[in-house]
Amino acid sequence: MLVLDRMTQKPVTVTPEVSVTDALRLMTDRKIRRLPVVDAAGNLVGIVSDRDLLQASPSPATSLAIWEIHELLAKLTVGKTMTRDVITVTEDTPLEEAARVMVDRRIGGLPVMRGSELVGIITESDLFKTLLELLGGRRQGVRITVSTTGAKGTLADVTQTIFEAGGNIVGLGFSEVDGGTSDTWVNTFKVQGVDKEKLVAAIRPHVLEIRDVRET
Repeated sequence: MLVLDRMTQKPVTVTPEVSVTDALRLMTDRKIRRLPVVDAAGNLVGIVSDRDLLQASPSPATSLAIWEIHELLAKLTVGKTMTRDVITVTEDTPLEEAARVMVDRRIGGLPVMRGSELVGIITESDLFKTLLELLGGRRQGVRITVSTTGAKGTLADVTQTIFEAGGNIVGLGFSEVDGGTSDTWVNTFKVQGVDKEKLVAAIRPHVLEIRDVRET
């Protein structure tokens, strides 16, 4: 899965001259949390988040008079609060690579570029939606989490066992334990077409431990 498959195309943008007040109003109206900033020629020059704008705005506890606050906000523009050193990705970036960049750099969104052209934006919300779908979060079935060894063919063995028990896997997730320092994996399956007791009985001989099982 690539960034292209999950990004928002033709993202809402602003120019550096837009006031903080107008940018916040735009975010509220469009239900978004960040805006790429482009110049008059459409070139990406920055990015701004709702947090950036709120932190730049006067505090409710300020001692400024109301007219002073309005005057300050009128002068405060996106260009003065935006991040100029923008981290970007391309459409063909693997989704997990975009996620790694966001986690490592502690940012919530990445503009997507095609050469010098801004063509989209990928955000943490897009990644959450992807995780929801990968784990079968919107599907009913039996959710079972197991521990397995990292030996070659283990996952294939478990999935074959589920198939032979009459189950259909509609969600799947797995991760290494202790950041990859051990030889144990944790696998979560969302399975339809087989009852919980039968699924547990079929899988148990093929795993180290059944950590959790529930009907959802």
